[in-house]
Parts: sequence; structure tokens; C-alpha cells
Amino acid sequence: MEDRAHRLDAEDPGHRDLFHVPPAESGDHPETAYLAGNSLGLQPRAVRHELLEELDAWARLGVAGHLEADRPWLPYHELLREPAARLVGALPDETVMMNSLTVNLHLLMVSFYRPAGERALIVIEDTAFPSDSYAVRSQAAVHGLDPDRTVVRTDDPLATIREHGDRIALVMLGGVNYLTGELMDIPAITAAGRAAGAVVGWDLAHAVGNVPLRLHEWGVDFAAWCSYKYLNGGPGAVAGAFVHERHTGAGLPRFEGWWSTEPATRFEMAPVSRPPRSADAWQVSNPPILAMSPVRASLELFDAVGMTALRARSERLTAFLQSLLDPTGVEVVTPRDPAWRGCQLSLRVGDAGGLSKTLRHRYGVIADSREPDILRLAPVPLYSTYHDCWRAATAIAREEGA
Repeated sequence: MEDRAHRLDAEDPGHRDLFHVPPAESGDHPETAYLAGNSLGLQPRAVRHELLEELDAWARLGVAGHLEADRPWLPYHELLREPAARLVGALPDETVMMNSLTVNLHLLMVSFYRPAGERALIVIEDTAFPSDSYAVRSQAAVHGLDPDRTVVRTDDPLATIREHGDRIALVMLGGVNYLTGELMDIPAITAAGRAAGAVVGWDLAHAVGNVPLRLHEWGVDFAAWCSYKYLNGGPGAVAGAFVHERHTGAGLPRFEGWWSTEPATRFEMAPVSRPPRSADAWQVSNPPILAMSPVRASLELFDAVGMTALRARSERLTAFLQSLLDPTGVEVVTPRDPAWRGCQLSLRVGDAGGLSKTLRHRYGVIADSREPDILRLAPVPLYSTYHDCWRAATAIAREEGA
């Protein structure tokens, strides 16, 4: 089977050479089999050079870099707008890169979670990422509502919308579930939620750069995502946000700051904001250039390779990994149908944390775990290989006694 993995890598190569792959601290191979890109993506080789360019501009120009750097800092976030929009299937004016994921979710919920009378419920998935759960509960509390009564957790969003539709103010789900790797039916849930009179927003942390998205076409009200997982933007990288064009310029309540106003009049220092008719109106602060530079470099890779090609290779890689895991008898909780998953496979094992450490320290395989019993493997199509999959499955079989 190892020979087959090598043959498939020759026939179906990714772009591993464009990334820094950590060295293995153990095992028979010099590099790690890195299957944790769903937690933190690898560093693109181009990042160091481009980041140093910004540091050099700062050293050379000081404050003048805002207008005179090779990539001027004042409008720097605009360099990320169009590639990010292409990645999520949005119009450029619907897209902005800013802040971090949960901050963006809060800024968007200020506008889109507007409980009124009986219509106050927030629907999230039963295995929502804890940060999302904390965020929506705190939003309910800010409105004077009891989070225990207001936040509805469900494993069947469509059924919940049918049952409680006239009482739901907001549906906010993860596009790909962080724990199981299941891809949600974003268009169907969005359509059902909006038909019921609710606002529908999505946390795309595990979906962006992993599965094709068409947010504008699907009519999503708002969405937010991080950039340090599949987008390889680095730890704590700047995040993104989407607001459908029907809402931009609609006068929704928002928190505002200096970057919420029209760029053309920003330096008039007027006391009242003049927000643009775009997602930029949800910005608050000036963009962090040193955090945006790695994201811009990574987005260039996605533009060059394309999500269609990446999704196709992802399906082949994950199917190969599934075929290797099947004989081990280890339970895979991720849907088997490629249409309903991204690249991640989640395994139920006895001691997920212990197994994750053993894989790294004994075999040079980096996965990650979610306590108590889920081990997550993510063969990322940009840089993972079939041989990585073989190494992981072989090590798991040895450790789990298959």
C-alpha cells in the first residue's frame, strides 16, 4: 500500500513545495505527515519575503508608508477583498477582511440579531464550537434575555426551523462542523431560515478554503471566517466577513469606528461617520498590515490553483485515507459521502489526546484531538500527500491494535 501511495503522489501531486513542512521529530521520514491544517495551516514559503518587504517599508518610510509603500498601507485591506470574495462566492463589496472570527461574529450580530417579542430564538448546532456558543449566549444576555431559553441547540436545523420558525430571530451554524467534519447544507438551511422570517448567518472557519462556497447566490445574510486554518494565514491571522448586498446601505445598526466611514472623507475628521455601501461599513479599526500580509500571500495561492481543482484533489485524498482506515475498525464519525464533508475525517478512539501525542512523538504524524474521544485528520489538498495518509493510517492501526 505504501507503493500505491507513492504512485498516487506522482500521478496527483499537490503544491507541497510551496510550503514549509515541519521536520519530524521521530519515525522513519524527515518531514512530518502534517494532517492538522484544520487547526493551523502550514506557512507558505512566500510569506517570509513579503512580510519582510512590509517591515523594510516601515523601516525606510515610517508613517509615509501609509501612502508611499509599494503596497500602501492605507488601502491595504482592499488587496485582499477580491481574492477573498472569489473564495467565498461573493461580490467584492460584500466582503471585508478584518479583526478575528469571534469579534466579527459579534459585530455582525449587533446588526443582525434583533429580537422582537416572541421572535428571539437563536439556533446553533448541538456540537457548535464553544466560542460560537459563548458568543450567541452573550448576545442574548446583552438583550436582557435568558440564554438558556433563547439559544436552541439542534442536530437537525431544518426540523428545528420547521418547528420554531415564527420564534427564530437568528440561525447561526458552522458551515463545516469543527468536531465531526460534516458539511452542512448551507443553501437549503439558508433558504428555510429566511423563508421562516429569520436571519441566517454562518461561521465558515472550517469551510473557507476547504469546500466551494457561493454565499451571494445562496442568499446568506452574513458570514464570518478565520484565516489561520485552511487559508494558511498564520496563528491568529486576520479574519473575514461577508454581508449580502441587500443589507449594505440598508441603515442597519452597527458599531462604528474610523474605518467605518468613506475613505474619501476619512481625513476630514468629521464627527459623524459616512459609511460606504459595502461590507467595509462594518470595519471599526485600521487594518493590521503585518497580520494581513501573510493572508494576502496565501490568497494568491488559492487564486492560482483554484478551489475547483483543490476540491477535486481533496475528495481523492480523503477517500484514500478513508479506504486505509476502514480495515482498522476505527470508527469514522464523518459522513462517508464526499458531498457532505470537507477534507477532515474525525475518528472516535479511546484516548484521543494520548493517541495524538503518540502519533507525533513516535511516528512523526501530526493530527489533533478534541476531548474526550475524537481524533481529527485533515489531508489538506494544497500540501498533504497520499503518503501522509498512509503514514497516519498505518500508525493508527498499530496503536489501536488493528
